[in-house]
Amino acid sequence: MNVVEITLIPEGPLVFALCPNSRSMRATDPCFQNFFLLTLPATLAFILFAIRITWLEHHGKPHHLGRTAFIYWPSLFLMLFSAVTLLNVLINPSTDHDLSAKLAIGSMFLAWFTIRSSDFILSYYIIAIFGSGILLYTETQGHSETSSVPDLYFVSLILGFIVEAWPRGRTQVQRKSGASVFEKANLISRLSFHYIQQVMSIGYKRPLQLTDVVNLMPERIKSENAYATLAATWKQREAQYLSLPKDKQQKQQPWLLLKTIAATYGWIGWAPIVACRVVSTTLVYLQPVLLGRILDFMQSSASDSPQPLSNGILLAVLMFLTSLSSSITGAQLTQLNADRGMEIRSGLIGLIYRKALKLSPEARRTQTTGSITNHMSVDTEKWTNALTTLPQWISAPIEVIVALWLLYRQLGWCALVGLFTVLGLMPLQNKVSGIFSEIKETKLTAMDSRIRLVTELFTSIKTIKLYAWEDAFKSKIAGYRETEMAVLRRFGVVYAAMTITYSTTMFMSLLSFGIYAVAGGPGGTPGEITPHTIFVSLALFGLLSKPISWMDHLLSDTTSILVATRRIQGFLLSEELQDNLDSFPSHRNHHHPTQYRRTGSAIVVQDGVFSWNKLTSDSGESPIAQDENTPLLSREGSPATNGVPTLRDININLEAGSLTAIVGRIGQGKSSLISALIGDMYCYKGFAKLNGNVAYVAQEAWIMNCTVKDNILFGKPLDQDRYERILQACSLSRDLNMLPAGDQTEIGERGINLSGGQKQRVALARAAYQDADIYLFDDPLSAVDAHVDQHLWQNLIGPNGLLKDKTRLLVTHGIHHLNEVDKIVVMKNGTISELGSFEQLLDARQGFYQLNLDRSRLEFSNTNKRRKHANKENAIQSQDDSDSGSDVADNTDTATEVGTNPQEKKAENTNASLVTAEKTASGGVGWRMFMVYAKAASYINIISVIVLYIFVEVAQVGTSYWLRFWSDSAGQDKYTVTQFLVIYGSFTLAYMAFNMALFYVANVKAAIMAAQRLHDRLLDNLLRQSMAFFDVTPVGRIINRFSSDVESVDEVIIWNFIDVVYCLVAIGGTLVVISISTPLFLLVVPPLAISYIYVQNYYIRSSQALKRLMSVSKSPLYQHFSETLAGVSTIRAMNATPRFITINEKKADISAETTLAFGMCSRWLKVRLEFLGALIVLAAALLAVLNFGHLSASVVGLSLTYATSITMDITYLVRTWSEMSNQLICVERIEEYAELRQEAPAITGTRLPVGWPNRGQISFQNYSARYRERLSLVLKNVTFEAQPGEKIGIVGRTGAGKSSLTLALFRMIEAADSYWARSTSSDQGATEDLTISGGLEKSIEIDGVDIATLGLKTLRQHLSIIPQDPTLFVGTVRENLDPFSELSDAELWTALERAHLKDHISSLTGGLSFEVAQNGENFSVGQRSLICLARALLRKTKILILDEATAAVDVETDELIQKTIRKEFKDRTILTIAHRIKTVMDSDKILVLDQGRVREYDTPEALLSRKDGLFYSLAEQAGEIPLQQ
Repeated sequence: MNVVEITLIPEGPLVFALCPNSRSMRATDPCFQNFFLLTLPATLAFILFAIRITWLEHHGKPHHLGRTAFIYWPSLFLMLFSAVTLLNVLINPSTDHDLSAKLAIGSMFLAWFTIRSSDFILSYYIIAIFGSGILLYTETQGHSETSSVPDLYFVSLILGFIVEAWPRGRTQVQRKSGASVFEKANLISRLSFHYIQQVMSIGYKRPLQLTDVVNLMPERIKSENAYATLAATWKQREAQYLSLPKDKQQKQQPWLLLKTIAATYGWIGWAPIVACRVVSTTLVYLQPVLLGRILDFMQSSASDSPQPLSNGILLAVLMFLTSLSSSITGAQLTQLNADRGMEIRSGLIGLIYRKALKLSPEARRTQTTGSITNHMSVDTEKWTNALTTLPQWISAPIEVIVALWLLYRQLGWCALVGLFTVLGLMPLQNKVSGIFSEIKETKLTAMDSRIRLVTELFTSIKTIKLYAWEDAFKSKIAGYRETEMAVLRRFGVVYAAMTITYSTTMFMSLLSFGIYAVAGGPGGTPGEITPHTIFVSLALFGLLSKPISWMDHLLSDTTSILVATRRIQGFLLSEELQDNLDSFPSHRNHHHPTQYRRTGSAIVVQDGVFSWNKLTSDSGESPIAQDENTPLLSREGSPATNGVPTLRDININLEAGSLTAIVGRIGQGKSSLISALIGDMYCYKGFAKLNGNVAYVAQEAWIMNCTVKDNILFGKPLDQDRYERILQACSLSRDLNMLPAGDQTEIGERGINLSGGQKQRVALARAAYQDADIYLFDDPLSAVDAHVDQHLWQNLIGPNGLLKDKTRLLVTHGIHHLNEVDKIVVMKNGTISELGSFEQLLDARQGFYQLNLDRSRLEFSNTNKRRKHANKENAIQSQDDSDSGSDVADNTDTATEVGTNPQEKKAENTNASLVTAEKTASGGVGWRMFMVYAKAASYINIISVIVLYIFVEVAQVGTSYWLRFWSDSAGQDKYTVTQFLVIYGSFTLAYMAFNMALFYVANVKAAIMAAQRLHDRLLDNLLRQSMAFFDVTPVGRIINRFSSDVESVDEVIIWNFIDVVYCLVAIGGTLVVISISTPLFLLVVPPLAISYIYVQNYYIRSSQALKRLMSVSKSPLYQHFSETLAGVSTIRAMNATPRFITINEKKADISAETTLAFGMCSRWLKVRLEFLGALIVLAAALLAVLNFGHLSASVVGLSLTYATSITMDITYLVRTWSEMSNQLICVERIEEYAELRQEAPAITGTRLPVGWPNRGQISFQNYSARYRERLSLVLKNVTFEAQPGEKIGIVGRTGAGKSSLTLALFRMIEAADSYWARSTSSDQGATEDLTISGGLEKSIEIDGVDIATLGLKTLRQHLSIIPQDPTLFVGTVRENLDPFSELSDAELWTALERAHLKDHISSLTGGLSFEVAQNGENFSVGQRSLICLARALLRKTKILILDEATAAVDVETDELIQKTIRKEFKDRTILTIAHRIKTVMDSDKILVLDQGRVREYDTPEALLSRKDGLFYSLAEQAGEIPLQQ
């Protein structure tokens, strides 16, 4: 046995101190082995154990959970036994003991003293066993008579290790502990990822649920802790950044957030990741070194002194251990990266959420809901995998340097060709990095716009369907989508071209071997081509190829991370409310003049100047135009020019307990004044102060997707008595009795299953329940009927209502309550034009008198008498009439039949949930989803990718075989070097050409085609869904598919497919090579294949379930975020921010748990697969070694090179196969919505008369309808007829079916039990036979044509509507009026003039080109209603429906609109639904609905003559019938 003697420490005092009996330290000296294998580890253990004891004494806390006896006592005994065994060695005089034994004894005694399970003890066991085993082996080989390591000590170490490493997951102590699963796991369990085994076992037996993956992650990753850690550094860095001059800010801005993230965790946080990376890289580069040793061993068989067989076996075992250690280290590195990445993601989500709650008006104007949601849903997700990428910028250069150094040792200066190649690629890669960065930014910008538009589309889908504008929105979305596709197409072309550079390792090997063969020897002589040189160099070139080939992913991923981080940073640097000059939330204390500190003042505003815009100059003194159409906004973003504040010279002093009304025409600043008081506007002058807690009710009721009770309680504890009183005061008691589960009934997203009046009453109940000091009401009474208005006034808001002792500030367009308020504020042109009591303002006969209030004081006197009369009736019928206005929603789908007995209702439907739980399919995705993707990508493209990869593999295997042939033929002079190089070069060029073609077809052809087709199918089918689908489907679920799922289809699945094909082809080629080289290897293949298949099947069940849970858990997070953004003003005003932050953190934690669990399962798979891979390497190496003398070194080199690669290929195959299956879940989710049954066709073959409808006759015959199948009827046998040109007023109590009637006319709901009603029902199975039953007797006819025979688009385009909720969309005013660009500007201006908006629109920047903000928030609600009126004027149809269209406008504007309607629509049939009975009093006929049935239908005069009729009762309650004195 030839052993090289290496002196590690030269002679000197150190040698004498460590080894008194040795003059030098050589590797074979027992003293050296004792020192490095026993003494040094024992010393470190001694120090660490002592530190641990000290830490436990000062910081340790007893868990009081008891102990696990079968682990505790054996562990204690074995430690003590090990120490006693070593002590016996010291006592024995015949043994040469040294420092190592003494320190080992001390370490064991310290471990015994601490006894608590720890990673220190387990690590020491591993090192001690390793060192002791080597010493025992050495002493056995040297036939030493004495041993420094007793056998009993070695055995006790092994037994102690087994006890210490034993999994503890099911012990009593572990089950009692509240720590996370990760934190309870011991070192071996963490290294092997056994702590996730329970989840894997459950997932193998049954589909996983969210409850199965809780409490897995460490505490530091939870949102609350992650946010606190990141926010502390961010706030400090942000303050430093903002204090810099502008020029320095520009320099630091691009890296501010990235540097903050890096600084947050410091060296302590990043050191483990760097250390793991270094160790992992080191172990990887040990493998070619060991390969070279084995080839030397094989070549020694032909020499005079062959090496012993034990050397070969030892080298094979070392290759196995190196491969296994590399796998474990790599898995730990990935886990550390995932943990840190998730911690950063959780922290960023916390920052984004909190920032969104504090945005200033200017910031809210530039940051749309869609873009903010994208920051959370897309940008933060980049950080979950970022740390897999970013550390490679450190490790990749090190790997290149190490590989080049090892190559230099093999090929000498010829290896420098590789260095020059790498250096030559740097400028090109830098250029490509810039291109990828530009591509990514363009893609994200287009995606932001698309997601924003999709969000807007499906949030307002009801309005879009009513207008039949689906095609217009689809066209807009298609434009953004085409931009995305063009960007991806460009990326594919650039990447295909860059594959030439990523194939440079083969080019490098060609040049290096060629130069080496010609002039690589000493003195420029030809180099010797040997198997050792060829195959070790090939292995090193393979390792060198990794950092080079990763450059594409590295550049792309890094670009994505940087772009995403800068986008988040831009949002986080947006202006906050507290930065708005003197703007402030109403709750804060400020320095104010002492005269306003008295307790009697509840609301004080002095010299207030407020604006929605940042003013470009000192506008506090700027004159305000006296035009009544000066634009004043109720939401962020003002069309007013910069320099003109929204509110000016505001001075209010309201006493505590007072009731004050704010009145004025639309757009005069009423809602803006409320917004100023809650701190939503810039304050440029003066101050505002609110003394006390605030409750706020917005003009558009904000309803949460939760139960009715949770909406009302709003986080407060339940006080049943108070709760019941508030329900009665808000006229909600009867509504709750009608709901399926009472107040436990879930309200759909945006209150979809409540009428406008019900939503507003729930919002009022929420505010009332808060028991605040100050109540700010932004026109809540406009959404309710007259009698409900009266009830709310008497029982809640008015002088005798539940809130009579509270300070109330009410914006109202009504006039009938003004004589009961304490004070009236009249707004005009953004200023308070008048302020005083009702009588004072009437006597003044100024602007207030002109607001159509001069209808004589007698009318108000009669109003008072009517109230007294109503109060007497209420005293008699308190239970019935007080709630008579409460009924189930017109546009509800709560399965409630109006008037149904509550007990019957509960028996009929006890399900409180409206929104269905998101489906999570179980089992494998299977081939079906892949075939869906392949069909979308084109089968030809998919087959082309597979064939091209086969050609690539043939070229690569050909180069390896040719090199083996070259090494075997060296020295035989059969072929010249040129001939060898020409053939080798041909293989290399073929490889590069096929590679380029492969990636072009995959990325430019297949990926783009699949992405376009799947997205378009999803969008097309969702636009063809009935409203029943959207009623039960939160928008968040739909957006999740259009964002993360579509992004996976765009950019991920094709790469998974490429990787799977690559691995399959590579494994096939490798098996061929190894089988030819060592046929006995085929015996190992079947058991290994069975093991791989079993592990994969075991894993894939859990991984697919976790992937689905990942997707499902994100939807609630995004939905809650969108819901928060919609109600941010209410949340802030009512001081609910902390509670909503807590809810967000809980939802973010659930998402993080599922994501980390999925990653842990992947690592669980990696460790086990790579263990099997290490067995393949061991089998190939042992087969080669055992055939020592029978196999050539070239054959062994080829076999081991491919065996090493097949380990990675098979492991990568299982992982990528599983990942592709998981990503195909995105296709499954898209396909789920793409295969939903559609509503009725948009266009049918029905031939219509020319000019239909040319008369406008409407006929309902026995028409019944429900919102969804199996729900109760909302319309019951409705029969009536409207003659051409008639004006029909539709009245009834809230929930009587008024809005349902209009929806039926537009076929938004279908006739009960009709074909299309049952076809689109989510309850129906896919194979159920759908037959028409009973549809002939129910019909709606327009001009004699049954609308059931028409296409939906055809029908809706021939009807006009001004909907209950006036909706505007992002875009220009022109696009909001004419989305198909069919009309001239002159026609648009004419319509605006008739709608009384021309002056206002013309005053805006750009006029018709003025940009409308999201949800039309830079227009007041009244102005939005007028724009909807202009739309109706432009449509020129014979039938017009007004669905409570003037509810949000003042009385004067209402009368103007009614005059316009009477004039402009005089020849049209008009159906008018109105809260104000006065609005429909001049109708030709009145249709009175009650509980979904037609109760009365006649002229107003005839109905008023029936004093026992329902219409008479409604008119009397509304004050339209004078009472007898």
